[in-house]
Amino acid sequence: MTSLVDRHAARAAELLPEPALLIGDDRITKTSSGFLERTDPSTGLVLAEFPVAGRDEVDRAVATAKAAFRSWRRVPADRRRRILSDCARAILAHEEELGAISALEIGTPVSGNFLGTAADQFDYYAGWADKFEGELISAYPTRAFNYVKYEPYGVIGALITWNGPLVNMSMKVAPALAAGNTVVLRTPEQAPFGPQRLGEILLEAGLPAGVLNIVAGGPETSEAIIRHPDVRKVSFTGGPEIAKKIMTTAAETLTPLCLELGGKSANLVFADADLDRAAEHAARFSVLTLAGQGCVLPTRLLVQDTVYDEMVERVKAVAESPTIGDPLDPATTLGPVISQAAVDRILGFVAGARSEARVVTGGERLSGEWAEGFFLTPTVVADVEHTSTLAQQEVFGPVLAIMPFHTEEEAVAKANDTAYGLGGYLHTSDLARAHRVADELEAGVIGVNGFPSITGATPFGGTKISGFGREGGRAGIEEFVHHKNVWIPLD
Repeated sequence: MTSLVDRHAARAAELLPEPALLIGDDRITKTSSGFLERTDPSTGLVLAEFPVAGRDEVDRAVATAKAAFRSWRRVPADRRRRILSDCARAILAHEEELGAISALEIGTPVSGNFLGTAADQFDYYAGWADKFEGELISAYPTRAFNYVKYEPYGVIGALITWNGPLVNMSMKVAPALAAGNTVVLRTPEQAPFGPQRLGEILLEAGLPAGVLNIVAGGPETSEAIIRHPDVRKVSFTGGPEIAKKIMTTAAETLTPLCLELGGKSANLVFADADLDRAAEHAARFSVLTLAGQGCVLPTRLLVQDTVYDEMVERVKAVAESPTIGDPLDPATTLGPVISQAAVDRILGFVAGARSEARVVTGGERLSGEWAEGFFLTPTVVADVEHTSTLAQQEVFGPVLAIMPFHTEEEAVAKANDTAYGLGGYLHTSDLARAHRVADELEAGVIGVNGFPSITGATPFGGTKISGFGREGGRAGIEEFVHHKNVWIPLD
């Protein structure tokens, strides 16, 4: 049997595209800013080098997108609809390939790659391309034909995250293109290859050259995009601290922003809930999905005191159930976290919690065959104080904090006692309570008795420091247009 290192090296040679920036018709393999290395999180070894876009490459990408905008915005709506629909079909046709690339570069198991969600974004917004009408409004005090057009901004800067790069890319690119914009997309340092390959697939599916341009890089690349005078809006997914820097930079040119940021989502389990279902949801969508590296995952579990001990044991059992290992193996359900820095940060949170709470399971790094990779056991910490560091700060790893509550009012108060406002969850068999609590939770996405279906039709985003603006639904395409009022006198 071949070793993990040998298997991954062979698959990388087979699957990874030749590292390049995609600008118009060109694939640029050498840049003014040199190269960076990407480490395979499963082995700890270098996966490949990729070229980093400097200011020269960003200028070229924006100029290319600006030139393509003149024709793309005038493409008949039915043709734009067909192109985006063809893009959705192409994603599904390459699902296995794209899933394997994600397994290599970010450690997401091929058993759960979420590429159906990426395809759905293009399918959904293809439908909007020929249905995004304007408004006819009343004209007074004189007679006039008075209407509103929804106009694309022009060049959109899209800065995507590493933990679900292909879905996140689709959530930004599909509505922007459907509205008639063009895009310069910056891939994250931790995940350049999946987005690059997806960009190539979209071009092969019929997306005109220059409509989507893809550059790889880090903070300097992002800054060059945000500062560029021809970038009319920027959509960013990431953390609040980086977002503050982006806002400061964007303020210099008054560039509008859409920000989808972090979360510390509360999950409320009442005594009348289906505890089997609640425990499965609580563990699976906090420490098992994406190895806990998701902004909207329910990482704070608040349980009514009368069923608290029982729920802790049920959650522990589910958290100990995954098959941890090679993300390229279809039998694997939990892969590594993204980096050594992530391992250190996550274990630091757990170490800090040991003195004031109870580690029920996990909190360790895997040894043996997995020792050189960034594999952690799912961690459940009980008896957590809701004002503690573990309960208030985003861990972004497979760590679940559990705490008790007595009354509904206490549960809601504790759930809302955080700076974040992205997701909220509750489990109850009382329909009236479900409506009351959903109404009171300060979050942009609420799931009742399960994880919400985040599709192209669903507006997704947060409040408080979880950001502003929405991706998905009609709200998602409205982020990429401005309103133009046209008034024509009739007298």
